[in-house]
Amino acid sequence: MAYNANKMHLLRAIAKRGYAACPRPVGDISAVSVKVLENKLVVATADATVPVSRVSVVLGAGSRHETYDTMGASHLLRLAGGLSTQYSSAFAIARNIQQVGGTLTAWNDREVVGYTVETTANNVDTGLRYLRDLLQPAFKPWEMKDNAKTLHYQLYAVTQEQRAIELVHKAAFRTGLGNSIYIPTFQLDNLSSESLLHYVSNTFSASRAAVVGVGIDSSTLSSFAQTLEFPSGGGKTAFAKYFGGDARKETNGQRATVAVAGLGGSIVNHKEALAFAVLEQAVGAGAATKRGNSAGLFGEAVNCAGGSSPSSVRALNTTYSDAGLFGFVVSGEAKEIGKTVEFLVRGLKSALVSEKDVARGKAMLKARIISKYSSDGGLIKEIGRQAALSRNVLEADTLLSAIDGITQKQVQVAAKKVADSKLSVGAIGNLQNVPYAADLQK
Repeated sequence: MAYNANKMHLLRAIAKRGYAACPRPVGDISAVSVKVLENKLVVATADATVPVSRVSVVLGAGSRHETYDTMGASHLLRLAGGLSTQYSSAFAIARNIQQVGGTLTAWNDREVVGYTVETTANNVDTGLRYLRDLLQPAFKPWEMKDNAKTLHYQLYAVTQEQRAIELVHKAAFRTGLGNSIYIPTFQLDNLSSESLLHYVSNTFSASRAAVVGVGIDSSTLSSFAQTLEFPSGGGKTAFAKYFGGDARKETNGQRATVAVAGLGGSIVNHKEALAFAVLEQAVGAGAATKRGNSAGLFGEAVNCAGGSSPSSVRALNTTYSDAGLFGFVVSGEAKEIGKTVEFLVRGLKSALVSEKDVARGKAMLKARIISKYSSDGGLIKEIGRQAALSRNVLEADTLLSAIDGITQKQVQVAAKKVADSKLSVGAIGNLQNVPYAADLQK
């Protein structure tokens, strides 16, 4: 009988080979190069020699571009990442990408829809072939019908906190940025293939799209980007208008989740956007430990409100190309949530941010940026959104230097902007004690 004591376990050997193949140290930040093609398509490549290549096509087709008749189209575009295109069947896409050990994922927000393919570096051509096909979706009626249950499951999985955030956007912007990133239930069987193809022709435009890659040669990515075919259309984006007000949804139960926000920063004003990002960390972006309390102004406000049961709170900071929201999301017992919201709004409108708070906010924000830029998965989504919305990508070192340059006065000005704006309230749950926006303005 052969003696096996000195043989390495198979899984351990695979893990050891995987680590040895990755020359980039943990925490190392990749440099990013940006190029704009003649058709205004942005190509961004992160300089990283890694065994897995990641490539994303990011399109300006988020929910803000939907009309009333096409509400939910961007959600279906995310679902279409696994369906047939005009050139490949769903089976061919899944089989050929999985055959080389790759994955294909899709994501969306209010401004963009992204498709990302991951393969080993020597099989990147296979991934790029089917990533290209996704720009020509087919929306076959029988496939849409077969995936109806998937939509129901995705809607069912939306958390109460996310639902409150969707509602506060509705209250703040009504349409455009007020459109939900999830398909409304009344549209589940109403969006036809023709409507979706029309939405694609209006939103899939090279002038508001980007191709980004990590672990792939820039010349290879540029050559791939030049082969992409975009529809000749590309409708204009309506400028976001802030209104404020209430959007509430009553449900049974003994808890409520409330999002309150005022006008925040936008990508157009980069310094202001960074000031709001620092403010988010300073007032309390969430608990640093599991089941811990949020630090900063918001954590103190919840403690002052008291109550027999704990409430969870975190800052809400959403930044878009031409607008933004800043405030908080809180969840707690329905009988106590009203008082908690009132204390939090007092803190939000006080615009008091100390030098110590700003220093802590800067340190936490820089840690988050370094974490994103040093992770291949986080990096490609970050540079993809930047490239699609601002037509440029900021290096990590540039961002860190810009954060160091943010002053206490700039953060206080950002806080005052929220305090002086009309508030928006999105709430879901047992809302008998939840105040309205008009009550909080007093």
